Order: sequence, then structure tokens, then C-alpha cells
Amino acid sequence: MSKTYLLAIDNGTQSVRALLFDLQGNLIDKAQVMIDSYQSPEPGWLENDPEAFWQTLCQACQQLWASTTVPKSAIAGVVITTQRGSTIALDRHGQPLRPVMIWLDQRRADKIPKLAWWWDAAFRVIGMLETVQHFQKEAEANWIAQHQPELWARTDKYLLLSGYINYRFTGRFVDSVASQVGYIPFDYKKGCWATRHDWKWQAMPISAAMLPELVPAGTPIGHVSAQAALDTGIPQGLPVIAGAADKACEVIGAGCLTPDIACLSYGTAATINTTTARYLEATRFIPPYQAAVPGHYNTEIQITRGFWMVSWFKDQFGLHEQQLALERGVTPESLFDALVNTVPPGAQGLMLQPFWNPGIKVPGPEAKGAVIGFGDVHTRAHLYRAILEGLAYALREGKERIEKRGGQRIMRVRVSGGGSQSDAAMQITANVFNLPCERPHLYETSGLGAAILAAVGLKLQPDFATAISQMTRIGQVFEPEPEHAHTYEQLYRRVYCRMYQRLQPLYRDIQEITGYPQRD
Repeated sequence: MSKTYLLAIDNGTQSVRALLFDLQGNLIDKAQVMIDSYQSPEPGWLENDPEAFWQTLCQACQQLWASTTVPKSAIAGVVITTQRGSTIALDRHGQPLRPVMIWLDQRRADKIPKLAWWWDAAFRVIGMLETVQHFQKEAEANWIAQHQPELWARTDKYLLLSGYINYRFTGRFVDSVASQVGYIPFDYKKGCWATRHDWKWQAMPISAAMLPELVPAGTPIGHVSAQAALDTGIPQGLPVIAGAADKACEVIGAGCLTPDIACLSYGTAATINTTTARYLEATRFIPPYQAAVPGHYNTEIQITRGFWMVSWFKDQFGLHEQQLALERGVTPESLFDALVNTVPPGAQGLMLQPFWNPGIKVPGPEAKGAVIGFGDVHTRAHLYRAILEGLAYALREGKERIEKRGGQRIMRVRVSGGGSQSDAAMQITANVFNLPCERPHLYETSGLGAAILAAVGLKLQPDFATAISQMTRIGQVFEPEPEHAHTYEQLYRRVYCRMYQRLQPLYRDIQEITGYPQRD
């Protein structure tokens, strides 16, 4: 009997990957193309041409076909997972009207739609008005309507990147419930567009007709069109399955199906997630996202500029290791791990708070990053270790918030994303959390999670629990080291947990004096 394979396309922030999996969760073949077409017309802006996203995806697929021995006839279906919160405006012919606004884009609307007086009064009473106004200013639709009103008047469809890629494959405006993460009129609790009288319709100039049809993750949504087949080399007529956002896919790709297992994602954004069947706001008034498994939620807490800080360090201070890696024929990551290990746990008192991007609640909109404790013993190796430790501290704080709100202890930690390839980062995480830190059997957990959705959607696996048990497993486990865990416990409790509260007044003064971050 011939084997069956699934094609998962992972359109992340840094690259697009075309991945072939079998039904046991093995990665058979892979092609990766870096995204090098981002533009920043103004400081803090980040955009990309929608066609550039599509062409990068097509290149990844064509490279896969050039290298794999898997016959296309053995592929049962294709599923797409994408970066979240990146928005695209289309005209009535389905053509993009402007560049994609990427989720890292920092521009904000100066003018926001006025809410009905009863909503305004209600939000004031419960102390949520500032949060709602922040939501409105962050909404890309409000910025476009304010600064490009003629373009917004011609906008017929308003999609996330996931919906746009689905449209390019199938010709249908349809998207997964589990891909809806962004400033859109979505009901995160019910998993559908907000009801007609919801405040979100007043908060943004978006109409229901502009949005795609929503279906549960794992639902067949159409077939690969003739044009998409020509562009990508994927067989025409192959079933297309509704995927989920990349973080949601990472969670199930790491095998985290119950609230006692936390999934840490060390990607461009660093997150901690659990999966729960109960609607649970880990941060009050900030909703959990829809999980890849229908009827479940992800209790996510995010550090927006997560492992981006690691990339920043490598770009700014890591040229020596990168050049040495080329000379020796080894990966730069192995040399950066060696750099970390020259420094003792705690980085000899160098402490980093990783709030390189402001937040809504914790951290607040005034937040900035901080490094304290410098002395003459500190080198770039100390700074690199402090970055890894600071991210782990921040995610541990998120773990404790989830536990407190949910009443459920987290007993196991699994790490996915690019940072999971670092043994040093894994060991630091195990010691900071004082829990076994598990690395999934493969790095491509978001792609694997998408493949799990396709397997269930095509009835190649009977249900999600079975698919996850058969297609995910644990690779290496990093056990906490008691002496180092004790050091981290002291630094976490006595220093890190007090940093934001102590520095917040200074952040506010910096914001007032310099205008950065931009005030709401």
C-alpha cells in the first residue's frame, strides 16, 4: 500500500517553508525561502507587497518539488499556516490596494471612531476604556481610513494574510476561525464575527461584507485552482484545508493538548500558551485566542520582540561567531551556545527586562526594555546570556499568571520555535522554570500542527487526540539543575518581579520627554 503525505505551508515572519509530512508526524522533505522583501517607508513601519508573499511561497513549493522524491500523486492535501495580525485590503476585483501591514508595524491612528455613549460609559465604569482606545489606535483599518480615505473607500475585502493565501489557492474568501488574531471585529469567546450590536463594529470602519467566511480549523475549504497549480507546482484540484495561526499550530505540533502542559514558543515573538476547553483570560479583559483544536482556547501571553532580540544581538555583536562558523563549517548557533556557556547562571548580576515593544496591560503602553546591574566584568557574552534569561523570566511570569487565573498548575514545559534549537536556551529555561524542559521531536512544530489539522480534516486520522498522540512525540529533555535553579529563583523573585514596578515611573517620564513610545 502506497504511503500518504501532507503538504504544509508555513508562511512565517522571517521565511516561507514548504513541508512534507507523513501520517506519523515525520518530516520527509522541506524547502525554505527567506522573506527579504519587507519595506520600512517610515521609522516603525513594516510592510510587504502581497504579491511578494505569494511569489516567495511559490518559490518554496517549486524548490520542494525540485528536491523531493515523494510523488505528487501521494499528497492528500495542502494546509496553510501563517504569521498573525498582518492585514490586506483588496478591491472588488480581488486585487490588493496597498502593501500588507505587518504585525510588527508600529504606526497608530491619531483619530478614532467615537463609540456610542453607553459603550463609553460602560468601559469607563469597568476601567477598560483605555484598553479599548488602545485597540482602536492599533487597528490598521483605522489608520488606513484616516490617512488613505480614498483607498479605504475602494476596499471591498479586508483580510488577514491567512485569508489572502486561501483566496489565492481556491478563489474563495474563506478563513479559519483559529487564524483570527488581529484588530478585527471578532468574538474570541464564541469563535465567530462579532454580533451586530457589538462595540467592535463602532470601533473600526469595517463592515461584515468586507470579511471572509469563517470555518473551523481542519475544514476542507476548496481545491487548488488552475492558476495556483501553475504558480506553485501543486497538483490542480488537491484539497485545501483550513489551517490555523502559526502559534496555534505550534501548540498542537508540540503535543500540548491539556492545560497542565505549557508550550513556549521561542520565535520572533516569544509566547507561553496552554490549551483549555474553558474560556480563560490570563490577563483580565484580554481574550484568549481560538486554539487550532475547535472548541478550545489558547491562554497566550506574548513578549512581542521575543527571539527578535537574539537576532538583534547576533546582527549587532555576533559578527565574529558568524564568520568563524563559515570558516569551521559549523552552525553559528553552536558558537553562540558556547558563548553563553562562558558565563555563569545569572550573568553575574546582569538582568534584562525584555519589553522592547510596549503592550496594552502588562507591560503597559509606556514600557521599554531595560538592562541593569552592569559592572566592569560584563562582556557581550553576559549580555547574550541576560537576553536568554530575561525572556525565560518573562515567560515564567506569564506561566504564573495563567496558573493563578486558571487554578491549574503547569507541570511540563515544551519549547518550539527557532530558539528551541539552542541547547543553552533550553537549559536556561529548565532552570528558570525549575521544570523539565522538553524539546519536540522536530523543530517544525507549526508546520506539523498544520499537518495534524489536514490529517483530521481529510479523515486520515479519526480525531485530534489520536492525531496528536500519533504524530507528535518528545525528543530531548533538559532537566533543571538544582543549584542553578536556586540562583534563578532568587533573582526572579527578588529582582526581576520588582523591575517593572520600580521602572514604570521612569518609563512614563521618558515617554513624556521624548515622545517614544508614542502616547495613546
